[in-house]
Amino acid sequence: MSESQKYYAHPSAIIDDGCVIGDGTKIWHFTHIMPDCKLGANCNLGQNVVIASGVQLGNNVKVQNNVSIYTGVICEDDVFLGPSMVFTNVINPRSAVNRRNQYSKTIVKKGASIGANATIVCGNDIGQYAFIGAGAVVTKEVPDYALVIGNPARQTGWMSEYGHKLKFEVDGKATCPESGEIYQLSNGKVSKLL
Repeated sequence: MSESQKYYAHPSAIIDDGCVIGDGTKIWHFTHIMPDCKLGANCNLGQNVVIASGVQLGNNVKVQNNVSIYTGVICEDDVFLGPSMVFTNVINPRSAVNRRNQYSKTIVKKGASIGANATIVCGNDIGQYAFIGAGAVVTKEVPDYALVIGNPARQTGWMSEYGHKLKFEVDGKATCPESGEIYQLSNGKVSKLL
């Protein structure tokens, strides 16, 4: 990292022209950042990661090894992408049919975590602080704070911002055992109170 370059890139990484990379970001072995990407500050991209053209990552995004983030994906701040998880960007791909103008947009909202080997079918946004279990196949939108597992992914509970499963009392309130933050479940949605 030099004075003018405020991020670290391993010598084996390839960074194409037109990328904006935030201060403190680390890009590890054999990673390829394609043109016109925007990576926020303090991101960490593991080895063998591919970031396709036009992808946007917020601040403090953690991308584990062997993840490809395709055009149309936006990850907000504090997103975690587990090892070998997969995004798609075309709903009906065919080798002989060019669908480059038909990429679907997928937004992974602030604080969401996607587990190892999970697959996110394009066009399905992931809510704030949602938690996608390892190996899950997401085929529909995931609400804020939702815990989803399986294939196809189904919701089995709610998670705190610290990553703990919430246990709601009869009054619809739950407390995170680590942070002490209080959450409210009302009309099928969770919000943080304190």
